[in-house]
Amino acid sequence: TATHPLDAVERNSGRELGKPVTIGNNVWIGGRAVVNPGVTIGDNVVVASGAVVTKNVPPDVVVGGNPARIIKKL
Repeated sequence: TATHPLDAVERNSGRELGKPVTIGNNVWIGGRAVVNPGVTIGDNVVVASGAVVTKNVPPDVVVGGNPARIIKKL
């Protein structure tokens, strides 16, 4: 995933900044969910539909909302 610089000169140069997204094993990501650059999602996680994941998610939880928060521990 990539994002653009905030500085107008850098942005107009076409430069993009990327950070990897790491998704663990046995993860379900609902429709229209957004996972931001640099986020790690742990094993056995459910990401609710429409969630916006802005921070790392620990294993064995359900997250949802904007920003995504832990709804339930599994």
